[in-house]
Amino acid sequence: MAHPTVAVLERHLTLYRRLWRASVFGSFVLPVLFLLSIGVGVGGYVGDVGGVSYLAWIVPGVMASSAFQMAAGESTYPVFGDFRWTRAYHAARATPVGVPDILRGWMLYILIRVLVNALVFLGVTALFGALHSPLAVLAPLACGLLGVAVSAPITAFAATIGHDSYFALLFRFVMMPSTLFAGVFFPLEQLPDWLEPVAMASPLWHAVELCRAATLGAATAWPAWLHAAYLLAWAAGGFAWAVRAFRKRLED
Repeated sequence: MAHPTVAVLERHLTLYRRLWRASVFGSFVLPVLFLLSIGVGVGGYVGDVGGVSYLAWIVPGVMASSAFQMAAGESTYPVFGDFRWTRAYHAARATPVGVPDILRGWMLYILIRVLVNALVFLGVTALFGALHSPLAVLAPLACGLLGVAVSAPITAFAATIGHDSYFALLFRFVMMPSTLFAGVFFPLEQLPDWLEPVAMASPLWHAVELCRAATLGAATAWPAWLHAAYLLAWAAGGFAWAVRAFRKRLED
């Protein structure tokens, strides 16, 4: 018998193999179209940013924000549905699979999804000459770390709520502001001084900094290890919260 964590991962990959066509547009095509419309179209009016074209400057931001949105989207309704509608987690708990195994398998699935998307996105942007450093190959790793850092706490949140209407609040008051004010579309220095620390609290900003440093060969605002440690702290804290939330929910 496969390790319980691997069994959970296999279950998610098997389901995705049957449903992947429905996610192609949102996962691959839409980010590329968005990148071209903003990076090339708007970039023609913006000009250079930080000594590089706006297209090259925005590539790492769009890559990280795509990972951010994918991890969040996968961790809302699918998690809630496996509790409320299909009761898949209850079925898994009736087997030798434990709660940590359920969550580790889920996090590995999110990591794989984000890494694959980031690699494809990176390959497409390379065709447009938007990568300025061989270190760009490390950018998907930053996206993968971001995916886990975002997915863990949102998975925990999804396990604590009793109605899916709460996700609208999450998307409107957390996801959207994080995407707009995390340095994806413009330098963080253009924000008011009081708003900069708020933007820096978002895991997305740290991933954008790491991705931009990788694709442009530039220095990060903080030491790279500190950005990574911040994302790891979110992942670890979210995982611990998710373990408690899942155990409580499965005992009800």
